[in-house]
Amino acid sequence: MNEQTFYNRIKEIIETARQTIVRAVNVQIVQTYWLIGHEIVEEEQKGKRRAGYGVQLLKNLSERLTADFGSGFDESNLRNIRHFYVMYPNRDALRHELSWTHYRILMRVENPEARSFYEIECAKNNWSSRELERQKGSMLFERLALSKDKKAVKRLAAKGQDVQTYEDMIKDP
Repeated sequence: MNEQTFYNRIKEIIETARQTIVRAVNVQIVQTYWLIGHEIVEEEQKGKRRAGYGVQLLKNLSERLTADFGSGFDESNLRNIRHFYVMYPNRDALRHELSWTHYRILMRVENPEARSFYEIECAKNNWSSRELERQKGSMLFERLALSKDKKAVKRLAAKGQDVQTYEDMIKDP
């Protein structure tokens, strides 16, 4: 084996390991934020349907977590974490292919069918968060929905759409 081939093999091992590490960290961040969201909702609501009024829980929690762990736990992010748990109450349904950034983008999609569609497409097509933002901004789901009947859209949201060509995006079922 020549020196360049040897180098390329070593380089590939390192790059693969780094990708695996990044994925593992992203999965753990999402799981951790889900658990934090669960704890926040449980503490705020104390078994009731809605949170109590006048509770300074997030402000106090933010101050203490920031003191102990540094940035990343400001009130705004804690609100996002709480919202994440509320929108995704089933931890087992979280997709390991999606990062916290993906979920933050998806939480801004109000239509549950559209959100499910984008989740599936992200996972299936390995979309980066930037690609998800682009597809959401281009209203891919809505454009496909306009060209399909309602039953087809529901099937699409459940299993995803294999969009490979421009014609796939504009054809009728």
